[in-house]
Amino acid sequence: MTEPKPIDTWLTDMDGVLVHEERAIPGAAEFIQTLQESGRRFLVLTNNSIFTPRDLRARLLAAGIDVPEEAIWTSALATAQFLDLQRPGGSAFAIGEAGLTTALHEVGYVLTERSPDYVVLGETRNLSFEAITVGIRLIDNGSRFIATNPDPTGPSTQGPFPATGSVAALITKATGVDPYFIGKPNPLMMRSALNRIEAHSETTVMIGDRMDTDVISGLEAGLRTVLVLTGSTKQHQVERFPYRATRIVDSVADLIDLVEAFNPVVPAV
Repeated sequence: MTEPKPIDTWLTDMDGVLVHEERAIPGAAEFIQTLQESGRRFLVLTNNSIFTPRDLRARLLAAGIDVPEEAIWTSALATAQFLDLQRPGGSAFAIGEAGLTTALHEVGYVLTERSPDYVVLGETRNLSFEAITVGIRLIDNGSRFIATNPDPTGPSTQGPFPATGSVAALITKATGVDPYFIGKPNPLMMRSALNRIEAHSETTVMIGDRMDTDVISGLEAGLRTVLVLTGSTKQHQVERFPYRATRIVDSVADLIDLVEAFNPVVPAV
């Protein structure tokens, strides 16, 4: 087998890897600091489309993790980039919050209810029956259906709440139209992140806490993957999946020495 190439760039999920319920996971701040001091390029990825990168930087900083704004890549940004490539200067009806609407505005999209090119669904903590109804009617009239990510639930201090995937299922049930999901596990999210930092899949590692989103999307994009056990997927669940992470560790704290290595290579499980 071909020897794996040294790691030049790192992609890492946010929730379950760096933070849990807005509290830093032990070792996360040190891991990010080590990445910065090493001079290696990295991106923090999240399917969360509620917040802008500036908002997320502030939230991470409050948890003691210093991530530059430009090092945060959200499913909202990936969605806006995709739409800009598909139909530059287009229009959309957005069901979501500031992270999504800001991203669409920044690529030059017009947000409108008048025969938009797309209905774009993102995550929101303030579900509007009126907005969902408008979206259903627009899709029925021919607008294309895009969703930032397929996550059925999201975490909160009170427990899980219905996320983008659940609301998308409601709209699909009403219209018979399936959305195109941009975020993980679509490898498009990974490809857009690689392009963002001019990285190559052969020399990049994806770190995540979920086998069904982080690991599979990294795998399908040709990256080596590291599963951390601080989030959704637990050790006893790993063997249920028909694919494997390159490496499994307890937390990102176990990767600090690897980042510090001169020519780091992620060994297989």
